[in-house]
Amino acid sequence: MNIQLKQRFKQFAKNECENSSRLYEYLSLKIAEDEEIHDLCAFAQCGQPIPNLLLGAIHYLLMNGNHHRLKEFYPSLVETPKKLEDSYPYFQDFCRKFRNEIIQLIQTKIVQTNEVRRCAYLYPCFSYIYQKVNKPISLIEIGTSAGLQLLWDQYKYSYSSSETIYGNKKSNVLINSEVKDNGPTILALLGKAPPVVDRYGIDLHVNDLSNEEDYLWLKALIWPEHFERRELFEKAVSCLKENEINLIEANGIKILPEVVNQLSKDTILCIFHTHVANQIPVEGKQSLLKTIEDISKNRDVFHLYNNIWDRMLHLDYYINGIKYEEIIGETEGHGKWFEWRI
Repeated sequence: MNIQLKQRFKQFAKNECENSSRLYEYLSLKIAEDEEIHDLCAFAQCGQPIPNLLLGAIHYLLMNGNHHRLKEFYPSLVETPKKLEDSYPYFQDFCRKFRNEIIQLIQTKIVQTNEVRRCAYLYPCFSYIYQKVNKPISLIEIGTSAGLQLLWDQYKYSYSSSETIYGNKKSNVLINSEVKDNGPTILALLGKAPPVVDRYGIDLHVNDLSNEEDYLWLKALIWPEHFERRELFEKAVSCLKENEINLIEANGIKILPEVVNQLSKDTILCIFHTHVANQIPVEGKQSLLKTIEDISKNRDVFHLYNNIWDRMLHLDYYINGIKYEEIIGETEGHGKWFEWRI
């Protein structure tokens, strides 16, 4: 038995699925002990989060019309799911019957969730940056997937139990999030979103949401019980059709200086990425930080990120060549809550 895979699925069940997806928690604990499914996982690309990839591939095939009784256990596919304790034999049967299709997906697809709710903490972060420099913003997102987070200024927000609405009040996308333990600090919130001039998203594989396969893959990566996430995703996709963004399929670290050179010098440059850096090798992370430091020699730059060295959301910035570092706090993976420490 693959001990490493066994541990990955157990940790995934405990650390990510518990209190979030009962179906994925149950399946993951079963998969942890199943050598046949471990053999299937061996086809995944190096560096990919295997539990998310495998479960996403199966969800995709079920959503794409492959008929099998396994679908009867998915809250995303039926109104009244059957008891999850009865699901695993059907899961095993599905994996045998659709083995070739699953292998094809996990060999070619990558985990690229476009988690719109994470914009709940992007909004105060960019409000904070704007209040520091009072310049329009040029955005570059690394690991952009389909670019939905580049439109954070086109959504509207509410925080904790407050009824106050921030951002684009005419938007159909309403994002709510809980602000945890901010104590004496004051959340940086502008009533109206800061002005954004440029929006560039870079990814090794850009997802084109006008393409049915890309659209369905991103939707399949949303866990079965997460109805609100699916609704936010669909509304944000509609918003994307009404706004222009620039998506570039390339290595974000290598192409970054070239993209920066296209931007107006009169704007404040903001490079950001969320829940992406954990998939970048150590030398890639070091190269990214060095590239941003080099960019700072010619212009001020803000770098907002998590998962480079730890789970915390960090804001590093260079003003007049001087580097500043701040920790904003921890964030829940899907944006349901975040800390504000600055």
